[in-house]
Amino acid sequence: MKKKQTFTLLEIIIVIFLITLITGAIGYSMKGTLDKGRAFRTEQGIEQLRDLLLMSLAEGESADAIVKDPARVLKKHGLAKNPDKIIEDGWGKKYEITLDKKKTDFQISSSSLKSYKQKMGQEEAKEDSIDEG
Repeated sequence: MKKKQTFTLLEIIIVIFLITLITGAIGYSMKGTLDKGRAFRTEQGIEQLRDLLLMSLAEGESADAIVKDPARVLKKHGLAKNPDKIIEDGWGKKYEITLDKKKTDFQISSSSLKSYKQKMGQEEAKEDSIDEG
């Protein structure tokens, strides 16, 4: 008669610990990757949005009206498939759009991108001080 093999409690605990350890390592590295992707999407979105707003300005739309409600202007001229999404950065916050003094160009920025770059700069500074020490 054959004896049934069963897992001991210790073996099950070790397997659960290893799965948790691997999942934690993957999750930690994914967070940095997601933030890099959001930053890239934001940088590309700023360029694309600026081009679209300049096209709206060239079509005769008032610069002040564009800054006030860019989504409406983009919808009106049919320049974007989803204008409400284009005016948001990678983190889902709306871009800050301002005019230059001549009212011929737009400055577009993202507070989330600024804080991400600042955070990354601080982390690089920490790494440099660790390397020097």
